[in-house]
Amino acid sequence: MSSVIAYAAPREAAPLEKTLIERRELGPHDILIDVAFAGICHSDIHTVRGEWGPQSYPLAPGHEIAGTVAAVGSEVTAHRVGVGCLVNSCGECRTCLRGEEQFCTKGAVFTYGSTDVDGTITQGGYSQQVVVTEKFAVRIPESLPLDRAAPLLCAGITTYSPLRRWNVGPGSRVAVVGLGGLGHMGVQLAHALGAEVTVLSQTLSKKDDGLRLGADHYYATGDPETFRNLRGSFDVILNTVSAALDLRAYLSLLDVDGALVCVGLPPEPLALGVASLIGGNKSISGSNIGGIAETQEMLDFCGEHGIAAEIEVIPASEINAAYDRVLASDVRYRFVIDAATFAD
Repeated sequence: MSSVIAYAAPREAAPLEKTLIERRELGPHDILIDVAFAGICHSDIHTVRGEWGPQSYPLAPGHEIAGTVAAVGSEVTAHRVGVGCLVNSCGECRTCLRGEEQFCTKGAVFTYGSTDVDGTITQGGYSQQVVVTEKFAVRIPESLPLDRAAPLLCAGITTYSPLRRWNVGPGSRVAVVGLGGLGHMGVQLAHALGAEVTVLSQTLSKKDDGLRLGADHYYATGDPETFRNLRGSFDVILNTVSAALDLRAYLSLLDVDGALVCVGLPPEPLALGVASLIGGNKSISGSNIGGIAETQEMLDFCGEHGIAAEIEVIPASEINAAYDRVLASDVRYRFVIDAATFAD
């Protein structure tokens, strides 16, 4: 075991503070990564504050990790330097065998807050170093700077996976609900896949950004005319917000056989009238990150198309302030922590 500096929540709803956490010794298939940058995801905030269920504390979050290889186990064959939401799974069940390790039937091991292979609770990327099994590390293309690549390990795969699953490509009409940390990635990816992309946001305040990132159209959902004028306009609606939506109104925007895919997680259940689905063979679906192979595919795609997150790099001392700003939607579009400042 080795001790590294990290930022962790000491208890539920408490501010994060500098501390020491333990990292396991390298096994034959493990990689020790020096963390360079760690993205801040809204999920980090929900988790450390206990909003998604009880946690073991202290807890260091962070599942958008980019860095460099510091050491490898005796049987490691590749040196890749990104870690996302997963660090292990059984590798044997039907979902693992089809490349969907996030749905491991024996229980996926997530980057923080899960029981690790040695029985300890996993600690995330708000730390100087991480140890991860080789299979769960991914290669970040040289064309992507590490700071802007870090959010791809969650925000990138979270939006890429459903776009691929719903066969988005040339001729597809895609609407992205919300232009935040997830939405700004969804716009770039859908555009690069060849779709006609529309942003649906509460106001037009980010319209210039949306068009710059690849949107063809931008509409305010606060304007009732939007729902009247866009009725039946989309094949896929990617809902990236974690707020309550009028599902009937958004389903009305789908063409026949269209799909509303949710990647945001609102705190309360949403009401759904089945007639809104039956009327046009429509569907509503959810999507949860992606497997390791698909995450690598996403990174390679982003490298080929020059796609990366729009970020604000912060020192570790500003993490708690950044949390407040995330909750206030005061970031364009992802905070990334400079890991060199953990020891300051």
